[in-house]
Amino acid sequence: MQPFLERVKGGPVIVADGAIGSFLMERGLKPGESPESMNLTRPDLLRDVAAGYVEAGAELVQTNTFGGSALKLASYGLDDRTEEVNRLAVEAVREAAGDRAYVSGSCGPSGRTLLPYGDADPADVRESFRRQMEALVAAGVDLLTIETMIDLSEARLALEAARSVAPDLPVMATMTFDATPRGFYTIMGNDVPSAAAGLLDAGADVVGSNCGNGSETMVAIARAFRACTDAPLLIQPNAGAPRVVDDRAVYDETPEFMARQAKELLGLGVEIIGGCCGTTPDHVRALRAALRG
Repeated sequence: MQPFLERVKGGPVIVADGAIGSFLMERGLKPGESPESMNLTRPDLLRDVAAGYVEAGAELVQTNTFGGSALKLASYGLDDRTEEVNRLAVEAVREAAGDRAYVSGSCGPSGRTLLPYGDADPADVRESFRRQMEALVAAGVDLLTIETMIDLSEARLALEAARSVAPDLPVMATMTFDATPRGFYTIMGNDVPSAAAGLLDAGADVVGSNCGNGSETMVAIARAFRACTDAPLLIQPNAGAPRVVDDRAVYDETPEFMARQAKELLGLGVEIIGGCCGTTPDHVRALRAALRG
């Protein structure tokens, strides 16, 4: 395959995968259980979800390691298996993707709040991310994706960890924003211009947003990013806002609606478009058809 950043810059738009957690819940993941625990017990399910997205047209698939940092795994008593959790996730996705899709190592928030607002020492958080990144890189990912961040300071720690482990590997970084009367902000008060500048300064090759919003709102967030940077963008919306039905989150945004909004993203020059919570292979199939039609 073409080197990832060459493909990003040369086009055409890259279609990314969708949700993983909802698939695992349908296949037996219990409430309150670590999704990453299934890397140890059911790697066949990870192959299934990755294969489903590749067959639907995804050219970028992520590992089931969103909560794979040592600090996050510690809340489930799995921190001593950090390397194994991350390695098995990469191996499963690589087997399914073959040479048809790039494999990205997913890294989400640590679940801790940094000093002085919380009790987490930045050095400990950075080391937790470094340990995860080292395992992902050793297992052979094509790139790393730091995602769903709400604190720019924590996102920068993750980027520092990534660059210390693999200075030449492509790294993407996305944050999650809420709409306010003053514009889009993360829960920790980071706006789009400061997020874009801070992520790029810390070494991100691609920036953008995922989760928290449906595709229509994500178009507005992408527009805000494009107004302040010409760096490559990654946008991954949810399938709308969730409704709780029988203790389960239900997402109502159809593949057809998401595909129509994706054309708006394409018009803004977004280089990588995929889905987040609630999205399925059907959403990815519709995205592929719309973006390559």
